[in-house]
Amino acid sequence: MKYHDGSCQATRVAGKLAGIKKIAVLQASTPGDFIFTLPALEVLRHTYPRAEIVLLGQSWQAAFLHGRPSPIDRVVIIPAYKGVNTASHSEKQRDEQTQFFSRMQAEHFDLALQMQNGDRDTNTFLLKLKARVTAGHSTPDGPQLDRCLSYTLFQHEILRWQEIVALVGAPKNGSTQPRLTVTATDLKESLQVVPEDTRPLVALHPANNDPRSRWPGHQFASVGEALVREGMRIAITGSEQETDISAQIARQMKASALDVAGKLTYAGLCGLFSRCRIVIANDAATQQLASCIGTATIGLYWCVNMLTRGPLNRQRHRPFISWQLSCPTCGHNQLYGNCGHLDSLLTDISSDQVLSSARELLKA
Repeated sequence: MKYHDGSCQATRVAGKLAGIKKIAVLQASTPGDFIFTLPALEVLRHTYPRAEIVLLGQSWQAAFLHGRPSPIDRVVIIPAYKGVNTASHSEKQRDEQTQFFSRMQAEHFDLALQMQNGDRDTNTFLLKLKARVTAGHSTPDGPQLDRCLSYTLFQHEILRWQEIVALVGAPKNGSTQPRLTVTATDLKESLQVVPEDTRPLVALHPANNDPRSRWPGHQFASVGEALVREGMRIAITGSEQETDISAQIARQMKASALDVAGKLTYAGLCGLFSRCRIVIANDAATQQLASCIGTATIGLYWCVNMLTRGPLNRQRHRPFISWQLSCPTCGHNQLYGNCGHLDSLLTDISSDQVLSSARELLKA
């Protein structure tokens, strides 16, 4: 989706609101995007300690947050809605939307926050809740909210959402480190897939939704082999849709590795990563997940993604940045649009660099 910079014409007022008993937060996006909102949601919780915070999200969020301490009190799964979580065309979907908004209006939200983007579809959705006050981003093509900021492209996502909650009185000096609690259920699931072993555990996550943002597979395999020789145990992670990528890495490694792609939920990955000494991953939700629970990470980023999604501290995190801008096939500069080729733009990050950082983190 393409966003345009533009001025928000609604009043840019800030300050804490009075009489806030129930807050709706629209965030029905990917796990990585949700994780970036956590510091802002923590500050929101401290600002309105007695308010009920209701996340309007997806089924994976309801399952993941069930029984897990978080700023969220309750998750409501939203129906299919164009531009928010999926395309919407059928009569059945329109009926589900009508019923959903009727229920949400009956909740009488005092405040509704749009923490997804700010375009026409998401802001239209938010306004249909009929909350007393609305806040979030706005783009020129979308309806504007009571308190808003213009959506700009190149801003770190954690800081972006902290600015949004600041519109409703949350202080700007909160932590920038997302945090998640690992539960006994997380650990139990991970142990069923990856039993205990005397060797230290390292996870490799070679997948990414965009092939251009994947570090080459043979580089992952090279680092994995070297760590096995140094006494580590390797687990290769990924989703059910990414099993071909993890299997390729496992085949390329001459040393043994556990291919657990598609075998763990996000909760199970929390449990697994909490047992790892390091997680080495492309810019993906799993890298953010490992960071949330305090595990050391090595992240592999294309330069533009590092601007908006990279770790904001270096105590336990080592990002590597590729500055490769030209498509290896046609030479097109990727800053000015996608040429359609899927070649990796991370080939200038060497396995020696990554291995050196892994050894440093293992000694820490």
